Amino acid sequence: MDHLWSPWRYQYVTTADSQTRAGVPAALSAWPGDNNCVFCNLIASVDHAIETGMARDEAEAAAGVVLRGKHNFICLNAFPYTSGHMMVVPHAHLDTLHSLPHEAAEEMMALTQRAEAALRSLYKPHGINIGMNLGQAAGAGVAGHIHMHILPRWAGDTNFMTTVAETRILPEDLAITWKRLREALARG
Repeated sequence: MDHLWSPWRYQYVTTADSQTRAGVPAALSAWPGDNNCVFCNLIASVDHAIETGMARDEAEAAAGVVLRGKHNFICLNAFPYTSGHMMVVPHAHLDTLHSLPHEAAEEMMALTQRAEAALRSLYKPHGINIGMNLGQAAGAGVAGHIHMHILPRWAGDTNFMTTVAETRILPEDLAITWKRLREALARG
């Protein structure tokens, strides 16, 4: 029998614990609330950390928040398919795209365009996947809060590891990805 060790997946596996507050990074766990939504918890824990004295960059880095807009924010996917996998998430907790106010939808697309440009500049991918899964049956991991995925793709990035072993190889640490994308998006 072959064994493939993937200790980096331990965090993902252990988040199934019902006592954890999804989306609240360990560094921001002083936030006392729980909005029962990974994205709502994420941004609330960042805001709490900033309000209680943590530096904005430090709090946003801990949460993987790369850029904030008026109606949306861009964050790294904590369990990415590829290095550079980001999401544009509205601040409003909505489960359908048609319920998103027009201004927020416009900003979501503008931020998606900025994210695409940053990925093309930094990672030089052969292609980019951009899309949403609306509803659990459509494959949404977070069905109650819409979000746009943006992820770079390369020819051959779906190899035997992904297909047979359900394992992805990520060559870049999330902290490095955050720093690179934060800088690129600040320029754009």
